[in-house]
Amino acid sequence: MNELLSRSGVALARMIRAREVTSSEVVGAHIEYAEAVNPSLNAIVRERYDAAREEARRFDAAPTDLPFGGVPCTIKESFELTGMPNSSGLVARRDVVAKRDAVTVRRLRDAGAIPIGVTNTSELCMWMESNNRVYGRSNNPYDPTRIVGGSSGGEGAIVGSGASPFGLGADIGGSIRMPAFFNGVFGHKPTGGLVPGTGQYPLAENEALSYLCTGPIARRAEDLWPLLGVLAGPDGADSACRSATLGDPTAVDLSELTVVDVQSNGAIRVSDDLAAAQAGVADVLRDRGARVVKAELKLLERSRDIWSSMLATASETAFGTMLGDGRPVRAMFEIFRWALGRSPHTLPAIALVAIERLNGLLKGRMARFVEAGRRLQAELVELIGPRGVMLYPSYPVPAPRHGRPLLMPFHWVYTGIINVMKFPATQVPLGLNRDGLPLGVQIVGAHHQDHVTVAVAQLLEDVFGGWVPPFSRGGRAR
Repeated sequence: MNELLSRSGVALARMIRAREVTSSEVVGAHIEYAEAVNPSLNAIVRERYDAAREEARRFDAAPTDLPFGGVPCTIKESFELTGMPNSSGLVARRDVVAKRDAVTVRRLRDAGAIPIGVTNTSELCMWMESNNRVYGRSNNPYDPTRIVGGSSGGEGAIVGSGASPFGLGADIGGSIRMPAFFNGVFGHKPTGGLVPGTGQYPLAENEALSYLCTGPIARRAEDLWPLLGVLAGPDGADSACRSATLGDPTAVDLSELTVVDVQSNGAIRVSDDLAAAQAGVADVLRDRGARVVKAELKLLERSRDIWSSMLATASETAFGTMLGDGRPVRAMFEIFRWALGRSPHTLPAIALVAIERLNGLLKGRMARFVEAGRRLQAELVELIGPRGVMLYPSYPVPAPRHGRPLLMPFHWVYTGIINVMKFPATQVPLGLNRDGLPLGVQIVGAHHQDHVTVAVAQLLEDVFGGWVPPFSRGGRAR
C-alpha cells in the first residue's frame, strides 16, 4: 500500500496500463488512507468515495490509454466539480452545489483522473491559513499544530499526507506555492494567462485574471509537466488566457543556465534553515555548470504595496462586496460581531475589507506602486534572461503554528509578488528541518519559461529527495 501512496500519478497510470495494478486498487488504497488521516487533517471537506470507486470500476472494465487514466486526485473546493459544494468557505454560499465541472476539472477528468473529494480553502481564498466558518480549520500532516497554508491549503495537506497523488489549486498571492511548501510537496504557478480559470469562485477580473493562476500541487515532480500540458490552453471564456507553445523540460541544458540567487526581499528576514537550504540549491546548480549570481533588488522591499496596488487597480468588484455575497461588508460592524462570536466571517477576511477601504482612499499612492511594479518586472526580466531562473524563498519560515500568521500578516509577499509579475514559479521541497517541518524554495522563471523551472525542480528532486512521506517517519500521517 505504501508503494501506491508514494508513486507519482504518471507512474500509477503506467502501472494501471501495464495491468500491474487496477484502477480500483489504486483508488481504493488512496481512499482507505484518506479515511484514516483526514479526521485529523480536515483537508477533504466533502468526499465522493463511492462515486470514485464506481468510476474506477468502469475504467477497469474499459481501460483507455490516457495520461492519468484511472488515477485518483483531489480538487480545491473553489473549483466547480459536478454535484459537489462550491462555497469557497463563505457561509452565504454554504448550499451552492456545482452543476458542471470547471474547465480545468473537466480537462483532468478527460485525461483519466478520478476525483475522490474536494478540499478546504481559506474564506473566499484570500488568506494564508485554510480556515472558514463552513468547514473549519485544516491541519498540517507533519504537525497538526501547524498551518497548511492558503488558500489551497486542504489540497496541500491531503497531497502532503500521501492520500492524493496530485490536486488542482489556484494562486493569486501564493495559494499554490505556500500550501505546497508548508506540506512538503511540489506546486507550480504557471505563467499568467497560460491556464484558464473559468469555473472557479471567486474569479478575478480584467488584468487580475492573469494574476490568478490555476495549477497543480503534486507529491512528485514527474507529474508537474504532464499536468500542465493537460490544463493549459484557452477555453474561449477566460479573456486573459492565451494560446502558447509549451517548451520541453528534457531539452533544458542546466549547464547553460543563469541562476539569480535572491536570498531575501530586504524587508522580512528569512530563517537560517531556509537560507541554508537555498544556498544548498545554488551549490548544486553551480556544480552542474550553471552560472550563479547573487542579487538584491531594492523594489522587492515594497512587495506588499506593489501586489496590493496592482491587484486593486485591476479589479472592479471589491473584496468586501464578494465577502457579503453581493452586499458590501462593513468592517467595523463585522469586527464587533466577530468579538461577540456572531460573525459568519473569519478575522483575516474582515481585516482585508478594512485594508481595502483604506487603500481606496490612497489612489495616488497606488498608482505610484503600480508603476514601481512595472519597473520591477522589467528589472527581473532582464536579470533572469531567457535561459535563467531566480531562487527565492517560498516563505520566511517553515510552517507556523495555527494563528501565528495574524502576528506576521505580510509574510505571503514572497510568493505574492511573483503573481503580479506574471512569472512562472515552481515550489520545490528540500527535506525537513530539525523540527521535522518541510523546507523548500521557489524556482522562478521568465514569462513562458515554465519548462525551465520544472526542469530545475526535477533535478532538485533527484538530489534532495523531494517529498518526505509523513508515514515514512513512523506510521500514518499525524
